[in-house]
Formats: sequence, structure tokens, C-alpha cells
Amino acid sequence: MDDTLQLAGLPLHPLLVHAVVVLTPLVVLALLLAQVWPAARRRLGVVTPLGALAVLVLVPVTVRAGRELAEAVGPIPAVATHQAYGEQLLPWVIGLFVVAVAQWVWFRWGEPRYRSPGRPARRRRAVWWVLAVASVVVAVGTSWLLVLTGDSGSRAVWGGFGG
Repeated sequence: MDDTLQLAGLPLHPLLVHAVVVLTPLVVLALLLAQVWPAARRRLGVVTPLGALAVLVLVPVTVRAGRELAEAVGPIPAVATHQAYGEQLLPWVIGLFVVAVAQWVWFRWGEPRYRSPGRPARRRRAVWWVLAVASVVVAVGTSWLLVLTGDSGSRAVWGGFGG
């Protein structure tokens, strides 16, 4: 276990997991609220894309620490399942970050420009719908995979090591 990322002699993976498990749903919620609730959007501002950036940084570090921990504990089917789910999370959090940034940029600079006289409202509505669909897709996909990963991880730790 000397090769694993550690903090005070403890494997870093379980500590990082808690940060991912808390921060990711908060970012997902902020993304959805910002899309449909203008008052929340104004209050959240750049917090949503910054939170998504934090998740984007945390997930690969957590996966790396998890790989190292998995190597230290050896081949266990339940751990392999957890690892497989965890390694699928990165593309989803990349999408979460991209949509959060696109949403923030649009509502900060794009939408106000399209509110000016002479600009067709159709384009503004079309962008809103594209962002809404993208927000829901990344929110549901990221959340579902986070639940699968967390469930398989807790089963690997607390449900026995047989599978």
C-alpha cells in the first residue's frame, strides 16, 4: 500500500470520493436551476462553471487514486465493477463542464445581445432549448453514473468482497 496516493497514511481515494459525491450533485443542481430560474442564474453566476471545473479536476485524480488502491488490494470482482463505472465518469464530467461554461457564457453575454430590438426571438429560444436539453442530458447521465459508481463502491467495501 506504499505506492498508493495517501494522506496521513490513509489511501486518498476514499477521501477524494467524498468530495466528488458531494460536489457533483451540487453542480448538477446549480446547472439545472440556472437554466430554468433567472434569479438563481443571477445569484449563481460563475459559480456553476467553477464548480464543474472542480469536479473535472477531482474525477481524474480520484480515478487515479482508485486505480492505485485497486492494485494494492488485488483482483476483487466488486472492486473491478466499481472501477469500471468510475472510469466512465470522466466523459460525463467533461460534458458537465462544457455545458456549464456554455450556459454561463450564453446567459452572461449572448442572450442580452439577442434581446435587443431587431433580433429574432426564435434564435434566442432555440439556444435556450439546446442548452436546456444539453443540461438535462449531462445532469441525468452524470448523476446516474455517479450513483452506479457510488453504489458499486459501497458494495465493494461494505457488501463483502465476493462480487
